[in-house]
Amino acid sequence: MMSGVVPTIRVLSVAVLLWSGLSACAAETLIYAAKLIDGRAAQPVSDVTLVVAEGKISRIISGFATPQSGDRVIDLRKYTVVPGLMDMHTHLMSQHSKDSYTEKFFMEDSEYALRSTVYARLTLLAGFTTVRELGDNGVNSVALRRAIREGWIIGPRIYTAGKSLATTGGHADPSNGQKGRFREDPGPLDGVINGPDDARKAVRQRYKDGADLIKLTATGGVLSLAASGQNPQFTNEELQAIVETARDYGMTVAVHAHGAEGMKRAVLAGVDSIEHGTYMTAEIMGLMKERGTFWVPTNMAGEWVAKKSAEPGYFPEVVRPKAAAIGPAIRSTFQQAYRAGVKIAFGTDSGVSVHGENAHEFELMVEGGMPPMEAIQSATLQASRLLKVEDILGTLEAGKLADVVAVDGDPLENISAMKKVVFVMKEGQVYREP
Repeated sequence: MMSGVVPTIRVLSVAVLLWSGLSACAAETLIYAAKLIDGRAAQPVSDVTLVVAEGKISRIISGFATPQSGDRVIDLRKYTVVPGLMDMHTHLMSQHSKDSYTEKFFMEDSEYALRSTVYARLTLLAGFTTVRELGDNGVNSVALRRAIREGWIIGPRIYTAGKSLATTGGHADPSNGQKGRFREDPGPLDGVINGPDDARKAVRQRYKDGADLIKLTATGGVLSLAASGQNPQFTNEELQAIVETARDYGMTVAVHAHGAEGMKRAVLAGVDSIEHGTYMTAEIMGLMKERGTFWVPTNMAGEWVAKKSAEPGYFPEVVRPKAAAIGPAIRSTFQQAYRAGVKIAFGTDSGVSVHGENAHEFELMVEGGMPPMEAIQSATLQASRLLKVEDILGTLEAGKLADVVAVDGDPLENISAMKKVVFVMKEGQVYREP
């Protein structure tokens, strides 16, 4: 019996070697780009070929390479090629409407999940191959992330915070505005904390739920059914407990903040990013630069809530004055923070505004004084740094995942071209083409 084993092993070894040789010569995808913004360089590159194999960029060749037998050629020479875009602040579970405050009484979690697949598709087809989901009902984005990974649906790559953390009555307290028998007293399981021990438990619960990062609401918010949109809502001790525990679990911390005091406490506690940052002061800008804290401005959300505040009856009366005041303030803050040199990563808060229109944020950033190339890099290189995934995403370089987008026009001459997406590839798979 033993005499027959060795030849069998040898045959298998030869087969493996032959298969390895065939794999090395496997067909590749060649993307021709006459103008390529790689996400890192200050100037675009002309006339190159991106070679994609097994979901990654295997190499970048000067000129337009001749295809080999079986290769696929995607000719994007009429367009501008950029890395897959990354939105650092989305809410794919919902999209704000007059019904947003009441629909939770009439919708099942399964219905939210099914609806979110539509928003995920719109986001991907708009060129955003990666998003950071910053707050939902605690289960939606985790399930959506899996559905996309498994290929059940199409959508962007998701890094999720799950349920946002709040204090009792804070911006992300899910029981705000409820009366009578609907009134609740949620705790750490539901993302509501009071004290450092609760804070640690809430972070650990998010880890248990499958979240990738932590989101907390350090100040009041615009759309919550509470009077203040600016007051600090976490103590220093609570913030420190959250940051320390998140670090133990390898999680970053994103912080919703409009008012200055809550923002300052969060930056000093060591969080990774400030979201919105509407009333950011020069002192806070200095602290963020000193500590390397990112800012995700969400200009679109400010513009949208200000516009809707002018519609009688759209917002509850407790929300309307906050929307009218906070919305326009973000414009001035953006100009000041950009000039001050605060690190900026792209984010829209889509779900407040309309999904699929994320690229309008580029226009608002450029209107605020940011050059087009830096605006694009905020959604590519800088976003990957905030997510701590610069080794695999954020730029078009050999060895990175093949997330590639093309737009019709030159966004360096007219940033509105970023809204004209004609081609989307995520990990080597094409989801949209001219």
